[in-house]
Amino acid sequence: MGDAFEEQNVQIVVTNGEISAIEEISHVPDVWIFPGFFNAHTHLGDTIALDIDAPGTLSELVAPPDGLKHRLLRESSPDTCVEAMQASIQTMTKSGVLGFADFREGGISGVKYLEKANAECPLDSVIFGRDGGEAVSDGLGISSTRHYGKELSGIIDTARANGKKIAFHAGEKDSKDVETALSFDPDMLVHCTHATSAQIRTIADAGIPVVICPRSNWRLGVTSSRHNPPIHEMLAAGVELFLGTDNVMFVQPDIAAEMAFCHYVYGIDAIDLLRMATAGSRLAEKDYTINKGNDARFIRLNTARSNAKYSKCMVNTIISRLNPSDLEGSLLTYNLQHL
Repeated sequence: MGDAFEEQNVQIVVTNGEISAIEEISHVPDVWIFPGFFNAHTHLGDTIALDIDAPGTLSELVAPPDGLKHRLLRESSPDTCVEAMQASIQTMTKSGVLGFADFREGGISGVKYLEKANAECPLDSVIFGRDGGEAVSDGLGISSTRHYGKELSGIIDTARANGKKIAFHAGEKDSKDVETALSFDPDMLVHCTHATSAQIRTIADAGIPVVICPRSNWRLGVTSSRHNPPIHEMLAAGVELFLGTDNVMFVQPDIAAEMAFCHYVYGIDAIDLLRMATAGSRLAEKDYTINKGNDARFIRLNTARSNAKYSKCMVNTIISRLNPSDLEGSLLTYNLQHL
């Protein structure tokens, strides 16, 4: 229940999509509910190059304007882009993701393609546009500051004047671009894989959330250590962390898999991971925690379909063993056992 994710036997009443009552009961079915996940950093456009067999450095593969993915995106038709992103959105939905924040390439057209792809589901979304796309989206998504010149200040000033959120990739390859990103007072940072202790203290003091994407960091060769990103140090400093999956080219947009990876490789506590996997919903001005008055944004897990019914700690089971085939979709009105 709530941000502590306590296990309770309750009856939950949902009225017009909102939790109107939570009442304790004694008898419940073998179905649990838990907050839906929010994938706080995606590049869904990359779906057009899913698992492409291409060697290269981080810059050669994904850096604007001429990284491999950018060249492939320019060569793809609008229909292909929309259909590919729609497929990844459907994949996220099946794995318990109810919202996402995307860095969208392609300017205004690119933003419109993603909006079209998300129209049928739709999931809660926050779109960080670029190359002019920020004018028609929720925010401005900036790659490393090393990819920009003097024009960056003007781009940010214009976006901020129009009420847009500002998000940076920073500290992915090294720590050298973190200070510059911080100088622009961003609303969010992505990666901070190599952030220094001093930078982490500054981030915490400024109250800037950080989205970590460890599987992507390993896949793209920017880390080979459980110390990068410095998750434990950031948590200890009080940095608010969200989970993201980054480039669909290389990593499936599966937050459950991201949690399991962080648990096994980094030794992150289950409650912290579940919080990181859901708290990004605030980017979309939503609260996915199960509390009276919140929107009903949760998922049903049928334990009768797997060995999960023998779980002695459902939070541990969710963050390390979740199988999409055991999920029954989002909740409408049911009497369920829940976290």
